[in-house]
Amino acid sequence: MEIYWYLIIAVVLAIFFVLDGYDFGVGIIHLFFAKKEKDKLVIAKAAGLFWDSNEVWLVAGGGMLFMAFPTLYASAFSGFYLPLIMILWLIIFRAIGLEFRSQFNYNIWTIFWDKAFGVSSLLLALFFGVALGNVVRGVNLGGVENGISAFEPHFFFLPLWDSSFSPLTIHPGVLDWFTIVIGLISVVTLAIHGATWIILKTNSSINNKLKSVIFKLTIVLLILTIFSLSIWQIIRPNSFANFIDKPYLILFPIIYFVGLFGLFFIKKLKKDIYAFTFSTLVILGGITSSLASLFPVILPSTNNINKSLTIYNTAASNYGLSVAVGWGTIGLILLVVYFIVQKRILTGKIDDMDYGNH
Repeated sequence: MEIYWYLIIAVVLAIFFVLDGYDFGVGIIHLFFAKKEKDKLVIAKAAGLFWDSNEVWLVAGGGMLFMAFPTLYASAFSGFYLPLIMILWLIIFRAIGLEFRSQFNYNIWTIFWDKAFGVSSLLLALFFGVALGNVVRGVNLGGVENGISAFEPHFFFLPLWDSSFSPLTIHPGVLDWFTIVIGLISVVTLAIHGATWIILKTNSSINNKLKSVIFKLTIVLLILTIFSLSIWQIIRPNSFANFIDKPYLILFPIIYFVGLFGLFFIKKLKKDIYAFTFSTLVILGGITSSLASLFPVILPSTNNINKSLTIYNTAASNYGLSVAVGWGTIGLILLVVYFIVQKRILTGKIDDMDYGNH
C-alpha cells in the first residue's frame, strides 16, 4: 500500500507541476518579454483562465500526503515552515495580480499588479526548485550536533540560509549554492514551459520571438543540467546507485533528455503542441528522475544518527491506507472529470475569451 500511495501522490504532484508550471512560466515571460498592452493582456489570460483549476492538483496532493504519510507531512511542514509560508504568500500575490490587473484602467494600477504577477511567478518557480534541491540534498533530521539529537528523529529545523551558504555544513539552510542551482534550473525550465504554452494557446505578437528565447534557454538548461549532475556527486556521492541497481529506472532520465533535445528543434516544429509536449517531458523526466534516485527514501538524513524518512517509516497504518483507497479513487475520478471539462471548455486559442474585464 505504501508504494501505491507513493506513486499516486507522485503522479498528482507531477501533474500539478506540469499544469501550474506553465502558469509560473507565463508569469516569467510576462515579466520580461511582454511589452505591448495587447500582448500583456492575452499572455495574462493564458495563465488567468487556468490557474485556479491547476492548483486543485496541489491541494489534492497535499491532502493525500497528509493521509498516507503523516510523519513526513508533520516533519516537512515543521522544518520547511518559513519557506512554505513564503510560497503561500507568493501564490496569493500571483493570483490577485491576475485578478486585479484589469479592474481599473489606470496605468500605475496595471503596472503594479503586472509586476506582482511576474515577480511572484518567478519566485515561485525558484522556490519550488529550491524545495526539490533540499529534498535531494537532505536535511539534518533530529538536529544532530556532536552526535546528539536536539529534536525527535524525524524533526528538523532549517534557517532560510546559513552563514557558510554551503550544503555540506552541519546545519544547512534552505538556500545554499546547491539548492540555488536547482532553483535556477526550475526557473529556466518553467520559463520554457510557459513560453511553449503561450505559443500553443495564443496569437501573441511575440510568439516568433519566444521560439528564439526557448532555443537560447534550452542551451542554458543543458549547461545547468550537466553542472548540477556533477555537483550532485559532491553532495551525495551515491546519488546514481539506484540507476545502477535498477537499470530500468534509466527510463526517467531518458524522458528528460528527449524533451530537452526536442526543444532544440523549436523553430522547425510544424505544430505548436510538439513544443509543449517536449517541455512537459522535461518537467516529468526531471521530477521522476529525482524521485527514482532517492526511492524508497523521500527525505534523506544528512547525519548517521537518525535514519532517513522513507515511504515505510512515515506511512499511516495499512488499515488507514486501505480504507483511503476507495475514497481516494472517487476523489481522483472527480478531479479528472473536472480537469477534462475545464480543458474542453477552454480548448483552442484563448485570445478572444473574456477574462478579468469586469
